[in-house]
Amino acid sequence: MQEKYAAFSGRMLIVGFGAVGQGSLPLILRHIDLSPKQIRIVTANEFGKDIAAKCGVEFRVEPLTRDNYLAILARELGAGDFLVNASIDVSSVALIDWCQQHGVYYIDACIEPWPGGHTDASVLASRRSNYAYREAALELRAKYPSGPACVLMHGANPGLVSHLVKQALLNLARDLGLQISPPEKREDWARLAAKLEVKVIHIAERDHQSSPVRKAADEFVNTWSSEAFCGESLQPAELGWGTHERNWPHDACEYGFGGGAAIYLDRPGVATKVRSWVPFEGPFHGWLISHGEAISIPDYLTVREDGKVIYRPTCHYAYHPCDDAVLSLQEFAGNGWRFPPRQRLLRDEIDAGFDELGVLLMGHKRGAYWYGSQLSIAEARKLCPYNNATSLQVNAPYVAAMVWALRNPNAGIVEPDEIDYRSLLDMSSPYLGNLVGVYTDWTPLAGRGGLYPEDIDASDPWQFRNFRVT
Repeated sequence: MQEKYAAFSGRMLIVGFGAVGQGSLPLILRHIDLSPKQIRIVTANEFGKDIAAKCGVEFRVEPLTRDNYLAILARELGAGDFLVNASIDVSSVALIDWCQQHGVYYIDACIEPWPGGHTDASVLASRRSNYAYREAALELRAKYPSGPACVLMHGANPGLVSHLVKQALLNLARDLGLQISPPEKREDWARLAAKLEVKVIHIAERDHQSSPVRKAADEFVNTWSSEAFCGESLQPAELGWGTHERNWPHDACEYGFGGGAAIYLDRPGVATKVRSWVPFEGPFHGWLISHGEAISIPDYLTVREDGKVIYRPTCHYAYHPCDDAVLSLQEFAGNGWRFPPRQRLLRDEIDAGFDELGVLLMGHKRGAYWYGSQLSIAEARKLCPYNNATSLQVNAPYVAAMVWALRNPNAGIVEPDEIDYRSLLDMSSPYLGNLVGVYTDWTPLAGRGGLYPEDIDASDPWQFRNFRVT
């Protein structure tokens, strides 16, 4: 997998160098035709300095702040260059505005505020939500209607899962005997989802990776950024709100601005448990963590007639992190949401496990259908250095979206749902392990697990819940 998907002759600045920055750098060098000398890294600490040195990339500890980001960007970038935002606590909207103004390509894996933006109690919950951050980013389209390619929120989720939803819709249509071609327009994707009667979409993830070094007291352990996870977990629980819904949650609120595709609950995501399903684990309890795809997917799949919404699915993230991260969350909650003094990224010390990340489409004639990636730690290590299974599921589509931006240089500000799902899946799939689709009769109401008998294929061990991944 050494194919060069695009060439780039400008300068590339990577802001932040945690799990995303470190894991995506070898993929950038592998699949984009450029020299390490074209890349610079500016980040908040020395984490990953050795990796940058091994890759021959200049590394500087220089955190971006409200006061210095304009000077740093002006020093490092100009028209035709690329800003790769892999940071936390740096305003995505501020960086996007600068890049659009100066003709610079841009990508991020989520839309971040300045420090404290997730938790500032003086700001209304509706205004420190992913819904609000997304609206602020999309509002820049009016200011820059024809700027350079700027890809918002494109890692695994948000990002990859929007393309998995489209493929899952096509798979479901095929299995229901519908003869259709892949839609080309947003409206046609939305009408396909409505025709299939998809009522609910879970971004259903269960991380099974483990380490022999167990979590200690006052330590947050995770397979990706603990700090970023805690920040987003303290945002209000957010979910796309479907037109089939008849029961209003007792603490649900509308935002009062923007597109109206979602609602939020008057409590943080880390305090909101949900039930979901993935093929190996079966039914599980996860957390409704706020994510951008819970808003962009139902917005994209909305059907309107005469200005009235007639169809929209409910959509939210249902996340069960690795077991040590669960213990970390429980300690985090027990300490009154105080972030512990130590954090540890599980990567090299992981000795077993895999990550199941997919989309669970429910309410249609086949019951429920999960489509997604099952990637083991062993395979992730073979595929790309400086990654675990979770980070590679993020970084492969992250770099694929960078390639898409270079191939579509004048695309302006776009979301994952608006770009070519097929090319993104083609570039990402070699790094995603087993891409599988499984039907189940489980629903949050029925509480049952298991496959439809006619869907069991004895030649495919991934369809059975008792398989093992090493």
